[in-house]
Amino acid sequence: MPKVPVMQAVVDVLESEGIDVAFGCPGAAILPLYAALEHRDIEHLTVRHEEGATHMADGWARTNGNVGVAIGTSGPAGTNMITGLYTAQADSVPILCITGQAVSSKLHQEAFQAVDIVEVARPVTKWAVQVKEAAQAPWIFREAFRVARSGRQGPVLVDLPLDVQQQEIEWDPSIDAPLPVQRVEPHQPRVERALDMLQQAERPLILSGGGVVLGEAHERLRELAELLGIPVQVTLMGKGSFPEDHELWAGMTGIQTSQRYGNQSFMESDLVLALGARFGDRHTGALEVYRGQRRFIHVDIEPTQLGKVFGPDLGIVSDTGPFLDALLETARRRSAAPRFHAWVDRVNELKKTHTRPDDYDSVPIKAPRVFREINEIFGPDTYFTTAIGLYQIWSGQFQRTHKPRHYQVCGQAGPLGWEIPAAIGVKSAEPSAEVVSVVGDYSFQFLVEELAVAAQYDVGFVVIMLNNEYLGLIRMAEQGYGMNTEVDLHYDEHGTDNVKVMEAYGCSGRRVLDPAELGETIEWARKEAAATSRPVLVEVMIEREANTANGVRIDAMNEPEPVD
Repeated sequence: MPKVPVMQAVVDVLESEGIDVAFGCPGAAILPLYAALEHRDIEHLTVRHEEGATHMADGWARTNGNVGVAIGTSGPAGTNMITGLYTAQADSVPILCITGQAVSSKLHQEAFQAVDIVEVARPVTKWAVQVKEAAQAPWIFREAFRVARSGRQGPVLVDLPLDVQQQEIEWDPSIDAPLPVQRVEPHQPRVERALDMLQQAERPLILSGGGVVLGEAHERLRELAELLGIPVQVTLMGKGSFPEDHELWAGMTGIQTSQRYGNQSFMESDLVLALGARFGDRHTGALEVYRGQRRFIHVDIEPTQLGKVFGPDLGIVSDTGPFLDALLETARRRSAAPRFHAWVDRVNELKKTHTRPDDYDSVPIKAPRVFREINEIFGPDTYFTTAIGLYQIWSGQFQRTHKPRHYQVCGQAGPLGWEIPAAIGVKSAEPSAEVVSVVGDYSFQFLVEELAVAAQYDVGFVVIMLNNEYLGLIRMAEQGYGMNTEVDLHYDEHGTDNVKVMEAYGCSGRRVLDPAELGETIEWARKEAAATSRPVLVEVMIEREANTANGVRIDAMNEPEPVD
């Protein structure tokens, strides 16, 4: 075999694993890898902060299902990536972070920018490893991709000492290939039992979690729901896995991102088939209410997820796709047919009666009106990113989604600033797609510097900001303590001039004060983003102290507006 620079072999592996974009920031300890990337087919976007690189890789991976790649140098580059690794781990997103490292002989001497990033990253990765021998590098990278894709998907980190990067190894890419990923299949007797329980129920629900999206199982989910006539709910991470205009759509349950009819449908159910859902606390609220007298079937690819929050009546270890295949085959063999007509009618009645208003015309603008406009203007092919705060909760409550991977949210970790770099990742994965980033005024400023990346590389998308000049979610939480402390961001007339911030990065934007101007301004932003290939801001000044519907139990939500 010929001898080649080891980093050339690493780039060969990246390309053969389907990587055509990487996000990163070069530095002295990672330059051999950058030298190998020159004149190759992997496009590189130079970020302004390594956390931004991880969130871009995250958005890229959520869009196409492949492993997103973020690159940084030694020391603080790796520590800056920890939030992105945590986010990807929390939401089961496969990303690979590659870090440079000081030379091996200096690691014990507190050398410049030398940190044990493997130990730092270990709690927030599926696998963190340092390459100690150059000949191991291709195989470690192959294994990194396999681990990221296997079972419950997630992030990995590979650390590369500079002296290892500078070596040569024997390598022939023509006889190399990705390592196989084993599918997790269900045990058939448990599939049979699951169908028994569904047929014994009177008011069953299917709960579609993020595992349905990650498992590309949305079509089989719809097929099963229609075959058996069972209403379907989604979790926040499962949003988009079932069309929200379908007769069997039953909404979302939760103490934040939920609909009134979703919570009520759940309360009236007697059995829940949960697919790839982790029963997060913002979904369940008080467990004694959530569990009630209903029975649960929990299907998850990760065995240790079963019983983690509460013990299900039946647990099944399986990827969602193979499980739904097996359940469909079993149901057809038994000639199962819809028999829950009265229950479906009840769910559809709740969808008409248990609603929240969104047709406000008042000034200042009420947040639900913004999402009414979003629903009317953007089609089902639009991709959305959103992060954490009141604006994300309003989005979950009011925004309609119809396709998987098109609604992206950092669900468990909830890092502020995620949405703009994630949108750059989405657009890099689908350059022809329309992408919209829904942000809050505070979150916008956490990684605002990544607007420069979008401007430099012609990544155009729409940014819709809900600006209340508050840490709104924390202000609402502080009401429980009887205080309003250190959460007011207002100064001067409107605080930070976010339109000027956009202009400073070579982008554009407009501020909206009247709901009558929302539609035309959003349409302007769409055209401007397409014409300039740069981010365009619609800054919506909403009422400052509005609350979302919220609570601690799904049967006793506090509604901000009177409802029938």
